[in-house]
Parts: sequence; C-alpha cells; structure tokens
Amino acid sequence: MKPICRTIKLCRSALVVSLTLFLLVASCSYCAAQDFAFSGKRKKDQIGFTLIKNIIVIPVYLNDKGPFNFVLDTGVGLLITDPSIMDSLKLQRFRTIKISGYGSGKDLEAYISYPMAVTVGKAKAPHLAAAVLKEDIFDLSNYLGIKIDGLIGFPLFNSFLVKINYANKVVHLYNHNSLKLIKGEPIALEIHNGKPYVSIDISTNADTTPVKLILDNGASHALSLESIDGKPFPLPEKHIQANLGVGLSGRIDGRIGRVTSLKLGSFIFKEVLTSYPDYEDVGSKTIKKDRNGNLGADLLSHFNVTLDYRHSVMYLKKNRYYNKPFNHDMSGLEIFIDQEKTKGYFIARVEPNSPGDLCGVQADDQVISINFKPISNFSLDEITSLFKSKEGRHIILEVFRKGETLFKIFDLKQRI
Repeated sequence: MKPICRTIKLCRSALVVSLTLFLLVASCSYCAAQDFAFSGKRKKDQIGFTLIKNIIVIPVYLNDKGPFNFVLDTGVGLLITDPSIMDSLKLQRFRTIKISGYGSGKDLEAYISYPMAVTVGKAKAPHLAAAVLKEDIFDLSNYLGIKIDGLIGFPLFNSFLVKINYANKVVHLYNHNSLKLIKGEPIALEIHNGKPYVSIDISTNADTTPVKLILDNGASHALSLESIDGKPFPLPEKHIQANLGVGLSGRIDGRIGRVTSLKLGSFIFKEVLTSYPDYEDVGSKTIKKDRNGNLGADLLSHFNVTLDYRHSVMYLKKNRYYNKPFNHDMSGLEIFIDQEKTKGYFIARVEPNSPGDLCGVQADDQVISINFKPISNFSLDEITSLFKSKEGRHIILEVFRKGETLFKIFDLKQRI
C-alpha cells in the first residue's frame, strides 16, 4: 500500500542545528582500575537509574562533587566524555594518549587524568584515573536527551556482584560472597582486558554458527555481527542499509537484518534484530580477532542480569520484558535534542526509502509536534517507542524548515 503523504506550509522562525548521533558505544581500556568498596560493615547498596533507549544512566560523584550523569557500560573503564569537567573540578592532566576506535575517521586524542575519588551510591574508589576525551564526539547528551558526562564500567563490575534490574530500573551492588544464592541461569563469561565476552549460537539462512561476542550493555541494539574468520560477517538474505552510529573514530555505516534464532544458554530468541557494520569501519579494527561482534542491551533487557566478573559468570533471570519482540524503527527517522542552544528537537538522519523519506522529511528539520501534540510533551524514549509501535499507525509530523512550517503525514511500515 502506498504511504499517505501530504505537505502543508505555514510560517514560523527557528534555529536549525545539524548534529550526528551514535547508536554504538565504543569501549575504552585505558583507565587504571582501582577497586570500589563500602565503608564500615555495609555489604550491599542499590542505585536507581534512568533507562533511555536501553541505556542505563546512573549518578556519579567525582571528588565529592556532582552528581554527574554516567552511562553504566560493561565495555569501558572510566571515560569522561565532557572535557569541561576537567576544568570545573580542577583536575590535572597526566598525559595524552591516542585512541584507535571504530569508525571511518582518524584516531582521537584523550587525556589520562590524575587519580580522583569516584563515588557511586555508597561505594567509593579513592584513587581512580580516567580517560578524558578532548572533544565530546559521542553527543550522548543530545542522543539521550539529558546531560551525559561520561561512562563507567570495569572498576565497578570488578569490585562487586552487580545485579541490573531492568524492570524496576535499579542496580544492586553486593560484596562478593555476600549472596548465598544468586537467582538465574549461570552463563560463562571470559574476561579479557577488562571486557566480558560470551559465547552463543546463532542461526541465519538455515545455518547454525557459534560466535563469541563482547557483552556490551552500553550498546542500545540487541546484536551486532562484525566479522568471522577475518572476513565480513555474511549478511542475511533480507537486510536494509542503515547508519549504525558513531564510534571513537567517526561514523559507522552498515546493514540491519535479522538472525533466525539466537541461543544464549538455554534461552532461545527468534527473529532477533541484528546490525552488520561495514567491515572496514569495525571488523578490520578489532584487536581481539576471535571476537565476532557484541551482544547489546536490547537483548539483555529481557532479563534481570547479575554480573560476577571475579568468577567469570553472569546469571540471567527472565523479567516481564522477556517476550518483548525485537522491533525496528518504522519511521526511518532519528531525532535528537539540541541541549546546548535551542533545546529543540531535530531530525538527525532520514533512512533512504523509509516512510519519513518518502514523505519528504529532511535532516535538520525541527520537530514541532507529533500527532498534534507539542513535541515538549514527549521524551526521546517515548518518541522511539512510538516509531516502533505498530505497522500502519498514522503519524502527523509538524516540522519547521527554512522559515516554513510543514505537516508531513505518513504510516509506519515494517522494513525488516
């Protein structure tokens, strides 16, 4: 059925800003790891978190100042993405390093900070160094719609048993050996250079393939397959071209398809949405060559996840999201918030031949309303959920472009 598409012009003034967003969170292993610990006889703590696009955001204090918003990410050490923190906290720069990351651009430079006190809930690491990007290339704040200052991972996961309750949006920290019984099915991990790896089986085009994946809850997707035997991972028969985001070295292009099934321990998922980054952007730059890709938060969020790095195991217990389908965006539009200037919502990208593209929505359009509701009534997470909600759902998008207000009307359509 041909999508409904109409354009109506009005007049309004606005400032349009173009920014590039990311979907993948790259990893950083340059931070010296120091243990967190509770003071006194405390054995456990719990921290509420904000969940946006499957990404966990927790409050973190640096040198007893904050809170700062940090992404909790299994694939990093301690990474400060907002370089202005160095000046606001009067942190000294120890030395400069070059970071080789995923993407089509050049390597980046970052600072290593002198050790600082880092506090998460009731846990504190008194002497923890951080890698500090010279430039915030991730634009996490605009992508998630709230101010993001950095990412934290291995020092916290190595210090405690960490239980992530996606359903209740709470992270529990436990001293090792303080839990007599850990609920859930145990899944073996391999910890290498501070990053957890897991082995699973996938089926695509009737073939079953064992793969090793980095466990990456800081990636919003379900599954990414990058390479196998030093070559690009084979694509499924049905796939679409997509912008997969930004790594440490720039934009990552690729394809999106589905694996027929994914087996993680005894758990089996069908038709899992899967990213296939261009090999030159990601697969050829992977240091650990027996790694095939990563397992992200869109799959992990189907469970309550307990991570025990010291014993190289995680425990998975089904939560109320276990039967949630793996839905792809059906609009072809990615929206961000300009945190620095207008605080407005803008179109970051438009996928070719998507409903949004066929109806004439363009990158840099400012979004004024959706289905006649002011855009200020929506969070970015609510917009993401709406655009994944139901094939055939009518969307009336009011946008501002070059002095004119336009109404773009289209139907959501499943493309993969």
